[in-house]
Amino acid sequence: MGTVKDILDHKGSDVHSIGATESVLEAARSMNGHRIGSLAVTLDGRLVGILTERDILTRVVAEHRDPEATRVAEVMTRDVLTCRPGTKLNEARKVMRERRVRHLPVMEQAELKGMVSIGDLNQAENGVLAETIQSLESYIAGGTSVAT
Repeated sequence: MGTVKDILDHKGSDVHSIGATESVLEAARSMNGHRIGSLAVTLDGRLVGILTERDILTRVVAEHRDPEATRVAEVMTRDVLTCRPGTKLNEARKVMRERRVRHLPVMEQAELKGMVSIGDLNQAENGVLAETIQSLESYIAGGTSVAT
């Protein structure tokens, strides 16, 4: 089973972030512009939270708050679940499923190294399954050995 580092090696380690004092409107525009569902929230270069589409829906839209007047720090998720580059993919998936989160910042020695989403994990698993199927089809068709 692969690790979070494998995903970051493939997709890159760029993390889109926003300052805690920025408006939720700016955050939503950034998410829309980058076609992503979350932003790391930083203050003085440190990860202090995460802002997700769900945060905006439940804490801004559903509460009829003005997104231009609402600061990211007011509605972000503060207790951020994180993982490390060496975290096994099945472990990351389990945490995401049990805690009902779709994004995990990747931290190493208090430094933000990347972000993985449930979509990233699904794509990695699909790649492994496709390789397995191809290997088994080759084995059945031609008698070649199955890669393990």
